[in-house]
Amino acid sequence: MSPECTSYRSYNVFDFVAKVLVFVAEDKYAVGMSITSYIKNDLAAQLRSGQESPVQLTLDSLAGHYQVSLTPVRAAVAELIEEGLLQKGENNRLTVARPSGKRPRADHEPRSPEPPRDPYDDIANDLVQLSLSGEPVYLREEVTAEKYGISRSAIRNILHRLAGEGVLDHIPRRGWRLRPFRHDDLLAFIEVREALELKALELARPKLDTDELERLLELNTAPGSGRGKLCVNESLHDYLIVTAGNAYIQDFFDRQGRYYRLLFVWEDRDRDVALETMRQHREILTALLKRNWSAAKKALSHHIRDNHPVLAREQKS
Repeated sequence: MSPECTSYRSYNVFDFVAKVLVFVAEDKYAVGMSITSYIKNDLAAQLRSGQESPVQLTLDSLAGHYQVSLTPVRAAVAELIEEGLLQKGENNRLTVARPSGKRPRADHEPRSPEPPRDPYDDIANDLVQLSLSGEPVYLREEVTAEKYGISRSAIRNILHRLAGEGVLDHIPRRGWRLRPFRHDDLLAFIEVREALELKALELARPKLDTDELERLLELNTAPGSGRGKLCVNESLHDYLIVTAGNAYIQDFFDRQGRYYRLLFVWEDRDRDVALETMRQHREILTALLKRNWSAAKKALSHHIRDNHPVLAREQKS
């Protein structure tokens, strides 16, 4: 996916969702291909250095070693055969291809490639996008693992994590059900969130640390130039909730806020939205540093209720 996100404000959210569904279908092996490249480059480095493979040169053994499905392993092996580093011997067994039967010298340790990033973020973002269709979607572990080029055990762990985040429900004998986005649910969450975060701000006031507030302010300073992807620091909210010291407020966000936290992070992938989020964070933090509690309360309330592209269509209608 391109670092530059399409602006959500250029068309309504349901048009956007339709485009997302097409994108996900067409981009089926985007993550898998990065894993394929990693496996191929890692094996190539070992083969060129003359090192023995840490596992048997079989598809099953390699898939187990890299903790992926057979799909990216087959693709990586096919490329290594084409490049002359591997060959198929008797009974189609994989063997190392060595010109003239000579073993290459291992004068130094091969430089292994960097492993691909954890696919959790890609999968979580895809599922949040799909949830915006408003319809329940059922996921099968085998199909989903194949789609992302990872093993079933790896995808199962990720799906369990996402279930804990409130994104999925596990349905016996049917697989995993994606929880659909509901406009009214988000409005209800925002209403309760606003009340609880304002209460957290009130409780945290005598315990706020100036150095920490200044650190958070610096983290929310936008870069001076460039059009690259921005990473919004959301720890201001966690800081207020934790500093407040109210276990019931903390419990609400731990239990109910996980899906919406993923949704808000997904929204911030749009550069304009991210810049506005950072500006609003700075406004809150500046008021807190000045001990202007009424301004901080007003800025926090506006921030919680504003800047949600997924609500733009309904707000206009």
